[in-house]
Parts: sequence; structure tokens; C-alpha cells
Amino acid sequence: MKKKYKFTFFHFFILFVISISCFLSPLFGEDTQRPPIDINLIIDGSAAFSNVREEITSWILERLDQIMANGDRVTIWNTEAEAKIIYSGIVNTSTEKEAVKRSIMELSASGDNPDFSGALREAARRRSSNFNYTLLISTSSEALNSVLSGPQANLLRYSRIEEFSSWRALVVGLNIDTRVRNAASDFLAP
Repeated sequence: MKKKYKFTFFHFFILFVISISCFLSPLFGEDTQRPPIDINLIIDGSAAFSNVREEITSWILERLDQIMANGDRVTIWNTEAEAKIIYSGIVNTSTEKEAVKRSIMELSASGDNPDFSGALREAARRRSSNFNYTLLISTSSEALNSVLSGPQANLLRYSRIEEFSSWRALVVGLNIDTRVRNAASDFLAP
């Protein structure tokens, strides 16, 4: 003779707790970190930068706090007459994060024509991860126009511009041409 098993309130409660914990564990479980990315900061080094230095540096530092994670490769360009790297390294400790911030706060500014083209070209050439975040800060519309009319204009094709009172922040989609083409062809394929 078979014995019938009877579910009690206790059994339903245990089953409920187990099922809820299975669904919520991915939300509240281990902290999953994203893979390291390349962060390129290309900052206007023209004399116009001096007028809005504090506003720009505080905005960049706040943005970096939101973006930067351990393992990221950070490269910062100062684009005076010629683009030059003022910081480059992998950020793993708070000391390294402070070094990144200090190099931004100590930026120099002189001249009238920042070399955005040289910095963009070099940033596009360097790549150590699958994803890169490139932020270009421009305080001069003339300097940005020279990039848009020059040979590096194609590097700005996939950009998002955020306008401020006397400067612009461009998030530049470097090296995503092939990804966009592949996604478009996958979408259009029968």
C-alpha cells in the first residue's frame, strides 16, 4: 500500500524560500565586475582651457569616479600645439587613481590650436581591450572644426556631444566601425 505524502504549510514555505533565493541570488549575490576597458581622455590644451579649467576638471573627475574600475588602462592626452601623453597606466589601486586625478588637475594650457587629430589617431591605434571609452574635451569650436574637416574626421563619426556654456565633451566611439557594419549586415540579412 502506497503512502500519500501530504504537503503542509511548512513544506510550501521552504519551497517558496528556495525559489525566491534562486531568483534573487544573481541580483544580490557576488559583486560581478566588468572586464577592464581602455579609457582615453583627450583634453584641450589651448589657452581657452584656462578660462574654464575648474569647471572642466571637476566634471571630468566626477565622471571618472563613475567610470573607472580596477584593471582599466587610462591614457590622458594634453593637446597643446602637439598632443602629448601626460599619464598612461593600468589603474588597480587608490594611489594610481589619485595619480590619474592629479595629472588632470595639473594640466597646462597654451597656444591656440590643440592637436586633437594627433591624439585621436594615436588613441585609435592603441588598443588593449575589446571596449574603449574615449572622452574628448574641447573649449574651442575652431579647433574642433579643424578636426572635422581633416583626415581624422572619420574617427568622430560615432560620437555623442554634450554641450556646456563654453566647452564641449565628446564621447567618441573609436574603432567601432566594423562592429557597426557587422551589426547592420546581421540585421539586414534574411
